[in-house]
Amino acid sequence: MNHQNLAAHWMPFTPNKGFKAQPRMLTGAKGMYWTTDDRRQVLDMTAGLWCCNAGHGHPHIAEAIAKQARTLDYAPCFGFGHPLSFELSERLAALAPGNLNKVFYTNSGSESVETALKMALAYHHARGQAGRQLFIGRERGYHGVNFGGIAVGGITNNYKAFGQWLPTDHLSHTQDLAHNAFSCGLPLHCGVEKANELERLIKLHDASRIAAVIIEPISGAGGVLPPPVGYLKRIREICDQHDILLIFDEVICGFGRTGNVFASQTFEVLPDIMTTAKGLTNGTAPMGAVFAGDHVYDAVVNEGGAGVEFFHGYTYSAHPLACAAAMATLDVYEQGGLFRRGEAGCDIAAYFEQGLHSLKGLPGVIDIRNYSLIAAVEFEPIAGKPGATGAQIQGSAWDQGMMLRSLGDAIAMSPPLIIEKHHVDQTVGILEKSIRQLFG
Repeated sequence: MNHQNLAAHWMPFTPNKGFKAQPRMLTGAKGMYWTTDDRRQVLDMTAGLWCCNAGHGHPHIAEAIAKQARTLDYAPCFGFGHPLSFELSERLAALAPGNLNKVFYTNSGSESVETALKMALAYHHARGQAGRQLFIGRERGYHGVNFGGIAVGGITNNYKAFGQWLPTDHLSHTQDLAHNAFSCGLPLHCGVEKANELERLIKLHDASRIAAVIIEPISGAGGVLPPPVGYLKRIREICDQHDILLIFDEVICGFGRTGNVFASQTFEVLPDIMTTAKGLTNGTAPMGAVFAGDHVYDAVVNEGGAGVEFFHGYTYSAHPLACAAAMATLDVYEQGGLFRRGEAGCDIAAYFEQGLHSLKGLPGVIDIRNYSLIAAVEFEPIAGKPGATGAQIQGSAWDQGMMLRSLGDAIAMSPPLIIEKHHVDQTVGILEKSIRQLFG
């Protein structure tokens, strides 16, 4: 492709000048591998952007989208409906934990977060507690890039240029290298102590002003931080004590990443609202879904007056093609047993863990952390260049035929759930070579 043809596209989260000087072009994908414009096969250890959990190019999903396009290509969702969205909602509600039985459709994880925040405000308003306007997020949390999401998120670069437009405070992040470095699975130390910080924030702001706490069960873009033992359950207890809603952002964790359909099931903690996207359609069509507890829906809808109860929605909510993609994706997950491939004790999850932790002791490696089929390796920063090591390891791995995700001085992996042992072996080999090239 002529480099002059690259000028018109303003790319997201990309150093545009650098990319257009040296582009990395993907032209195809199948299973675990990308095809590049120079016909290389590149192992995808990121599931695209944490979303292609069933791998690439699955014919059942492609055929479902094509068939739907020939039947009903679009249907408005404001005051109208189409049968597939209701069928999908029933299927999703049956998979969801507890009483998360109501499903509201969006087009992305960012939109799912915006929707969840509005639901929380609407819930308290309907109950006569409109003063609950403040949200508690967490340092290093990622909740998308809309204004609400960057406010409750805790990644500085995402909001420093745009401000924080919601009243928000933040819990500390949960990483503790002094106590929990090289954890296999959940870190063992300091979980309850870190969760108890929520009590301090509640005393500071007063519970009557707080609408919800929003956290990722496993922080993704903030560095892949599994929750320490006891952390999530203690957060839930504190929220219950103060009548504060708990929102789980499962845009990354949902749809099999932790060995269950949702991480809330894996960790046995039920939120009031849960956001999803990415793996819902295996990345084949833009779609998100927000799961609301019956109590949230009942307060906003059933106890509301006549007319529109929740002034919120999107032109492409429950898009017919996206619904078809989601239905087919659920077929693939269920028929292939993919929801359980990351389950504790599963052969491939254990092999993945063992392979990555075999890198402990290599020069420059200061932490390896994982839960199920999601992991990160963290490196010593280069003097004068904080945050540069991840990008250098990512670039070296790309040259050797593997896609990773760089997160400052770390790299993240969230492979498609169809990963096999030889893919793990390939990953470990490329990582070891890349690390030795950088650190000697």
